[in-house]
Amino acid sequence: MWSNGDHHHHHHYQREDIISWFDEIAEKADEVQTQTLAQILQLNYGVEYLRKWFGDNINDAQSMDANALESLYTSLVPLASHADLDPYIQRIADGDKAPLLTQQPITTLSLSSGTTEGRQKYVPFTSHSAKTTLQIFKLAAAYRSRIYPIREKGRTLELIYSSKQFKTKGGITAGTATTHYYASEEFKMKQEQTKSFTCSPQEVISSGDYMQSTYCHLLLGLYFSDEVEFITSTFAYSMVQAFKSFEEVWREICNDLREGSLSSRITITKVRNAVLGIINSPKRPHLASKIQSLSEDLEEKDWFCMIPKLWPNAKYLYSIMTGSMLPYLKKLRHYAGDLPLISADYGASESWIGVNLDPSSPPEKVTFAVVPNFSYFEFIPLHRQRVDPDMNNNNNDDDFIEDKPVPLSQVKVGQEYEIVLTTFTDPEIGDCHLNHENFS
Repeated sequence: MWSNGDHHHHHHYQREDIISWFDEIAEKADEVQTQTLAQILQLNYGVEYLRKWFGDNINDAQSMDANALESLYTSLVPLASHADLDPYIQRIADGDKAPLLTQQPITTLSLSSGTTEGRQKYVPFTSHSAKTTLQIFKLAAAYRSRIYPIREKGRTLELIYSSKQFKTKGGITAGTATTHYYASEEFKMKQEQTKSFTCSPQEVISSGDYMQSTYCHLLLGLYFSDEVEFITSTFAYSMVQAFKSFEEVWREICNDLREGSLSSRITITKVRNAVLGIINSPKRPHLASKIQSLSEDLEEKDWFCMIPKLWPNAKYLYSIMTGSMLPYLKKLRHYAGDLPLISADYGASESWIGVNLDPSSPPEKVTFAVVPNFSYFEFIPLHRQRVDPDMNNNNNDDDFIEDKPVPLSQVKVGQEYEIVLTTFTDPEIGDCHLNHENFS
């Protein structure tokens, strides 16, 4: 008994450690920001992109203190968009090994969800990207477990998918950011360090076939249904889609649980073997009968409260639920009943930006606190223009007058901003529009 108690304490201290680390850097955010920029520049003075703007100042820059460096940087290096960096990134993809954007060699490129001139855009991904991902997951998990404690060694039903990684002409690995992350050491470490393990093995996550992965996620999630502590996906719509497909396939899933078999819709051999290995040791036919009678009942009630009925120990659902995900919340609440919906953290392909410090607030009201040592952040104030109704201007959404960018320490509550990132992997990327995201 004692060892167990100690372990629990140890976990508690780890959690409070990371929270007090964050409180500390948040308190002196402007200092941390200045230092973070200096660190980014010191690591990357020699790169072609910075030399282009710094010119002869580069030699002075190396001996400057962080504050002077910040002023020099913001006066010399212009705001850039992805299009400005694209020629450099193209050269990296084609195999140019010179330090163009970063000293650290770029071995991986992420395909961003955005597009540049009609083709998908690449964003550099380095080991720093994976480290900050692990850091923000641990920080967010610490805030969640303060309010919604979960059992150690429990499981997570993660409705996650990674697509194929491929090689560019220059031999650089490319794929989506989530694909790189699920394939990384950090993803394994996250499970160890947050003490919650995914129901599905790697073969299911990376099958490359969305429907087959979803079926297996649901089957394994139900096989381990009593151990599942929370349910998560990157975006809320993947969760809604998965539960919608459960309405179609539940009879097959019950049959697989009863027989220890696997539906013929799973055609990928590696996936079949991995899943059969799990659901057959041991078989759980009694579970099949239980799920079957629950599902028959649920079907009559239009699947209202499906999630707490099928996963009786789940404490919450966790996903990105802000922005373009808001429309999916109604359906998700129908499936979730009273289970809390917790909005995941705020990031872009380029960098993580903010963490949700108040997991109990509904996604519609969520605010994010910027993590000041992940990147250097500047905020461009946006002022909506009054549009003359006679001008019949239809796209007045985009009618903003932009001001000069301000640092994090000068952001005002209630003002809308566009956010500009200077990251460890990219000099300056504008473009993350803070529309209804709120920051504290």
